Amino acid sequence: MKQEDDNLSNIEIEDQTIIENKELSIWEALIPVVLLMLMLAYNIFFAEGEALGEYSNQYILLLGGAFAAIVGFFNKVGLKTMLNEIWDNLRSVFVPIMILFLVGALAGTWLISGVIPAMVYYGLQVLSPAIFLPASVVICALISIATGSSWTTSATVGIALIGIGSALGIPVGMIAGAVISGGYFGDKMSPLSDTTNLAPAMAGTDLFTHIRYMALTTVPTIIITLIAFSIISMTIDTSGTTDLSSLLSSIENTFQITPLLFIVPLVVIALILFKTKPLIALGVGVLLAAVFAFIFQPTILDSLGDSKLGATANAILSDTQIVTDNEKLNDLFAAGGMKGMIWTILLICCAMVFGGIMDAIGALARITKVLLSFATTVFGLFASTVISCLGLNTIASDQYLAIVIPGKMFKKAYQDKGLAPENLSRTLEDSGTVTSVLIPWNTCGAYQSGVLGVSVADYFVYAIFNWLSPFMTLLYAALNIKIKQLTVK
Repeated sequence: MKQEDDNLSNIEIEDQTIIENKELSIWEALIPVVLLMLMLAYNIFFAEGEALGEYSNQYILLLGGAFAAIVGFFNKVGLKTMLNEIWDNLRSVFVPIMILFLVGALAGTWLISGVIPAMVYYGLQVLSPAIFLPASVVICALISIATGSSWTTSATVGIALIGIGSALGIPVGMIAGAVISGGYFGDKMSPLSDTTNLAPAMAGTDLFTHIRYMALTTVPTIIITLIAFSIISMTIDTSGTTDLSSLLSSIENTFQITPLLFIVPLVVIALILFKTKPLIALGVGVLLAAVFAFIFQPTILDSLGDSKLGATANAILSDTQIVTDNEKLNDLFAAGGMKGMIWTILLICCAMVFGGIMDAIGALARITKVLLSFATTVFGLFASTVISCLGLNTIASDQYLAIVIPGKMFKKAYQDKGLAPENLSRTLEDSGTVTSVLIPWNTCGAYQSGVLGVSVADYFVYAIFNWLSPFMTLLYAALNIKIKQLTVK
């Protein structure tokens, strides 16, 4: 779901050793977490996100890591151990960082080539406000099932849907919530997804047993999500329908619009379907869009720089703004290129530093063990797993760790309760995979926010599928619905 590259073979996180530190108490393990939460809360609620300047969250994560390191030093953890874990974490996000750079370049080249304007142009004529949100959920779900990638879905159709919905006057938080809900449903249910392969591997079941069992909670959740978005669609007041002809006219006057421009996104999606590495697929998307810009939008390139080549390079690397005769479109037809992804990339790197130190000092294992000790009943076991996954998504800032660590540590507990392993694999996905996007400094939350241009705070409430999923799995556990027992052979 993150880099989606060879089912995690690049990261080898499935074989990761969980570091335990018997010297560390639970209270010491919680010190960095509490301090981090307090600093982030102050920055968000009292300093408008700029307590330490533009990169406040990044600095705060590094400060949290420093506090964790101090705790580690007092508990006989060497600097080398911490640096090794930090390096492993940073190495694990190398591919996502490269993907983010390419997504920035993709946004710039798809803008100047007319790909995004064409998507908006034709989308405005097909998707009305009355069906836009539930239709976005379905479209993203289908693309994500086919590609196994919520990240690819957001970087292609997600960007286009943000543009179309904005032109229709629909709040971007709602649109992003619909895109993410559909994308994560498809990613979760796709056999091509890395997390969908990782969860059953951790729990000790097979892929298709896991998917079938996961459908029991996932399908009702997506149905509720579709109903919710249908109701929301009936209540929102949109302004886009009144000036639709004006918007279409402005796009036509600025760009050369042709269905041939859809060749670019279709090639990218086809490459992903044929299991081409994401870096190659997105790179091809950037280069092909650059070629299409020369062919279809020479006037745009002339207006952006001294030379067509210079304008294209600038769109890949830096800010691009295309001015039309419609103010709403001016806000929409802007891209930050690779430069626009720097904030997000730094956030991911700083989160990996904090998570790496917390892992190195044994804090992650200690916190998970304490949660495991409360699992005295079947419901308590499910609840402890959910809390552990949510906590690790917040503390470790990485959805893979939120699957791997609880998966390894809770596996025997499920066996001891006579529960089939698919109960654990389903719970890991219902609470670890989908909630990662709800944490601003988690790699997934940072990615989606950066790609869609919508803050986590704006889309959180509308990512209905994502926050509803852990409640659904707990409801099934509380009511003992479809809780499969181990088969005695």
